[in-house]
Amino acid sequence: MKKEVDKTVPYSNMSFGTEPTKMVRFMRSFFLYQIFNFFKLNLKIMRIVVGGHS
Repeated sequence: MKKEVDKTVPYSNMSFGTEPTKMVRFMRSFFLYQIFNFFKLNLKIMRIVVGGHS
């Protein structure tokens, strides 16, 4: 017999949050994607810093 499990309680804070998809969970832990985002963020920060010093 399969027991039903309620994931949410109505009108609680947890009931308004969405659950990430399989693709989102994969991309959060995918090493190459994280390295790409790391350099993308660093480039964005460097553009702001260099722009402020000129």
